[in-house]
Amino acid sequence: MTRSFGSDNHSGIHPKILEAIFQANIGVERSYGDDPYTEQAIKKLKHLFGETADIYFVCNGTAANVLSLNVLLHPYEAILCAESAHIHVDECGAPEHYIGCQLITMPTSDGKLKPEMIPPHLSEIGFEHHVQPKVISISQISELGTVYSIEEIKALADFAHCHDMLLHMDGARFANAVVSMGMDVRTMTVDAGVDVMTFGGTKNGMMMGEAVIFFNPEMSKSFKYIRKQGMQLLSKMRYVSAQFSAYLENDLWLKNASKANNMAKLLEKGLREFEMCHIHYQVDANAIFLSLPREIAFKLQERFFFYFWDEDPLEIRLMTSFMTTEQDIDALLNSLHEISASNCHESK
Repeated sequence: MTRSFGSDNHSGIHPKILEAIFQANIGVERSYGDDPYTEQAIKKLKHLFGETADIYFVCNGTAANVLSLNVLLHPYEAILCAESAHIHVDECGAPEHYIGCQLITMPTSDGKLKPEMIPPHLSEIGFEHHVQPKVISISQISELGTVYSIEEIKALADFAHCHDMLLHMDGARFANAVVSMGMDVRTMTVDAGVDVMTFGGTKNGMMMGEAVIFFNPEMSKSFKYIRKQGMQLLSKMRYVSAQFSAYLENDLWLKNASKANNMAKLLEKGLREFEMCHIHYQVDANAIFLSLPREIAFKLQERFFFYFWDEDPLEIRLMTSFMTTEQDIDALLNSLHEISASNCHESK
């Protein structure tokens, strides 16, 4: 593959995490999480999020989101989310299919929900002919690369709880948000009023694996059964757990996210030197959304892999990862300069 700015999912496994998988493969261990690797990984996560956190491992982000939401909802209830939310756009209808609930989506200017967007969707609470809103789901970072502030999370949590609702956080790229904000993870989650979150590893150096974290253990009493029924109770769970232990050791997860974020900032700085380039949202983490002249964008894609996020008008998403290098950034910017110069020459 050519150099990729398509997704942080395209990155490989960090060598320390690969080594942890190798070490977990030595000898035999009991299955289904009854092993020292899982015990150690849960202990490390509790150190981050608090001893009352109830933690479960699954394979991927869709499973983490859908199964955690399944605990919070009846089929006659609804999830409120941004129209760009991963659970709406990129999970193939899994929440609706698996839970039987409805997603109520809202347009946003920056990928983030705000409390004032929600009241119009609450007018039918208590009316038996209409679905009942129950969960507000946010992505941290958002699908447009922006980061919720502590105040924004608290405002949504307070609104949810005042209306007998719950706050769910899709944290597939939570590490990038932590680095961006430079704050303690408890301050950003349990202290801010988040009820349940997913804690991602796949996009930040792990081979696979996500954690579902409940901040109120009363909510998670049925989750072990839901996880099993949802086909996510791993027999050889130690291979995911060992990854999480290595991921958290010596703040590797934060170092990886910091590298990705820093590379995005470097790329943003270079892109802003081109008058034809228009960056659409604040670059808070490791995603940049921008527009270029169509002909130049397609020529650039011949040299670098990236996604066209929207076709009309044309919008590009460039993503960095812990594996992105300064040489990768320089190569893209140099190519953009060459293509734009050539395009300008041909048009004369």
